[in-house]
Amino acid sequence: MHGGMVNIPPPLTPISALPGQTGRKGPMPDDNALIRLNKFIAQCGVTSRRGADELVFGGRVTVNGTVAQSPGIKVDPARDTVQVDGKRVVLPGAGKDVTFILHKPVETVTTARDPQGRTTVLDLLPPEISDLRPFPVGRLDFYSEGLLLLTTDGELCYRLTHPKWHLPKVYAVTIRDSVPEKAIKAMQSGMTLKEGDRLAPAEVVLNPPVAGSQVLEITLIQGVNRQIRRMCDELGLTILRLHRVKQGPVELGNLKRGQWRELTDKELTALKKAVKLA
Repeated sequence: MHGGMVNIPPPLTPISALPGQTGRKGPMPDDNALIRLNKFIAQCGVTSRRGADELVFGGRVTVNGTVAQSPGIKVDPARDTVQVDGKRVVLPGAGKDVTFILHKPVETVTTARDPQGRTTVLDLLPPEISDLRPFPVGRLDFYSEGLLLLTTDGELCYRLTHPKWHLPKVYAVTIRDSVPEKAIKAMQSGMTLKEGDRLAPAEVVLNPPVAGSQVLEITLIQGVNRQIRRMCDELGLTILRLHRVKQGPVELGNLKRGQWRELTDKELTALKKAVKLA
């Protein structure tokens, strides 16, 4: 400024004054946080989007205490109160800790962000879930796939990754050609890797060879980094696929690659019990 007049822009129109919006208080939220009312109701598991339209047109939906006039109005899940027939609806996990199981595909990074721009496990989750900032429980390397737990419960994550409460993990490992008996015995007896890591004996179940490959079911009871890949490398075995199928009492089941779901109450109770978490 050099002593001249300063042009002050007019104030931004508050959300509550925008057409089709209702009385939201406080500063204007990021547009990226806003979603259509019918989509929000559907994501809360109340009904489909079309069903949500019918609820709105029937006068059964309020936003911040005002009857919604259109299913297309935008709401902020973090700030607005949406009620259907007088009962508030919220996104899955809102207001409480949540734990998910994800079928991690290969070439996906088990971190929240990746400086190299690779796909992360959080990229596989819808925004309303990734915005909860769940922690990946442990790691599953870039070229491995299968069961990965994610949770917003810090104490549960701590116990699941601490050696004191380490839970057995089961992997289905596809090996090129057939696996020599001496390799199986080495895994079952416990190995000392070239770098000096001492490995506890692993439980190994050998499946019959099929079409030039053989599947091992390996159960690990310790958390040594890339343990299976390092064991197989030292034993001269070529891994074609490394697939985690179980962690403690939680099984991957028929969840497809890239899919996720929240743990059932039964699964979560069993998981917490396994790590002595009341």
